[in-house]
Amino acid sequence: MSDRPNILFLMADQMQARVLDPYHVCQTPYLDRLAGEGVRFTRAYTPNNICCPTRASLMTGLMPHNHGVLEVLYAGVPDLHALRTDKAHWAERLVASGYKTGYFGKWHIERENALERFGWQVNGVSGGALYKELVAEVLGDEPLQPECDPAHYLEEPHGYGPHLLYGVSDRPAEKRALGITTTLALRYLEEAVEGDDPWCTFVSFQEPHDPFITSREFYERYANEELPPPPNADDDLADRPGLYRRAQGIWSQLDEQQKHEARACYYASISEIDAQFGRVLDFLEGAGQLDNTIVVMCADHGDLLGAHGLFFKDISAFEEVYQVPLIVRGPGIAKDSICQGRVGLHDLCPTLLELADSEPIDVPDSRSFAGLLREPATVADEWTRGYAEYFGNRHRLTQRVVWDGPWKFVFNGFDFDELYQLDEDPYEMKNLAPDPAYDEQLKKMMRLYWRYARDTGDRPLVDTLYPALRLGAVGPLAADED
Repeated sequence: MSDRPNILFLMADQMQARVLDPYHVCQTPYLDRLAGEGVRFTRAYTPNNICCPTRASLMTGLMPHNHGVLEVLYAGVPDLHALRTDKAHWAERLVASGYKTGYFGKWHIERENALERFGWQVNGVSGGALYKELVAEVLGDEPLQPECDPAHYLEEPHGYGPHLLYGVSDRPAEKRALGITTTLALRYLEEAVEGDDPWCTFVSFQEPHDPFITSREFYERYANEELPPPPNADDDLADRPGLYRRAQGIWSQLDEQQKHEARACYYASISEIDAQFGRVLDFLEGAGQLDNTIVVMCADHGDLLGAHGLFFKDISAFEEVYQVPLIVRGPGIAKDSICQGRVGLHDLCPTLLELADSEPIDVPDSRSFAGLLREPATVADEWTRGYAEYFGNRHRLTQRVVWDGPWKFVFNGFDFDELYQLDEDPYEMKNLAPDPAYDEQLKKMMRLYWRYARDTGDRPLVDTLYPALRLGAVGPLAADED
């Protein structure tokens, strides 16, 4: 048997980090146990607030402006926001160093679902051949998407058609997409644990992404519970970009009972995810391989879930979306620890390669946080800053996010900027950017962004010196000023 650790990657989609906070109403016993046996990061963030760009960043260690996937992929325009295939992926490096690899569930990184080209030897992607075979075995002629009752559809504005927001199904998880993904992964692991080679298994769920669909068994755990709205639910966004207030209008069609039911379905979905992750963890423990396995659990981004009067993600740069759950457990990793280091999902690429003693992917966009996993309480200055970027999604816009200690800055190329002091204002209710008293802090944050953009090659913005486009508080040539 190899002395290299195995790697298990557990990924949810659109899961809010705050559901893992102590005393949160959402029940996640397996993830709570995982955190107790490893390190939970409380300031982990996504480099982009939608699926495809983030997932490509996670695999390559690159920011979206370098890997090319800037929006959610759209099949109707095949050359739009295509993944730059000359960029290395960490699974390729693992294979080169002797790992066996298998990927199961949601991919959403490039259009062809050609996972074999990026280091995944067994392709169990949703909609792929292996996946379809298991769907037919489990469901026969039944559709994969179950009927829901109750179910609530968004109907407004007129002309967009109905969109299912949430629903309750009598079909258990094992006969829906997340359970089928888990079963496929377990079948792979049954063979992998018998071999002598180290393995890497990636289990990726679509849930709890909207529509928030859950089984009745799990829904009933929350339906009659107190599920208070977020503390910032009634934010009028008066001092934030006008686009945020415009988006707020979409959600005015929901009454308080519907919002409560949406939260109940969302939390129930996360509890179902927890149970599916538990199936995998229990199997590895029973096979005697859990203690030799690095387990990573994360989500690609969060969900506003009513915060600031908004749901889902896309429009706004609030913490409910950009802060993500991240737990890492395994050999050589501290136990029952909280780390406040600000790490990005793209930093997982160099981190996993260091932990696996594989050839690194050395790019300026990301850096290994393996040291934090060994000593999570030792957060040096280099782990107090973070950077993210958003290019819009169908509706194009420019947005960049910078964190520096308690400060958060949002550079909006479509409206006025945002500045928050998160220690004093964790729910981002007061935009300090318009206040002249914070002018120097605003300029400092802008300079930090220009420095990062220059160092990582975000040239379309760094090279933009044209007078009509000088929207920053200071320009890129001021990057190195104190």
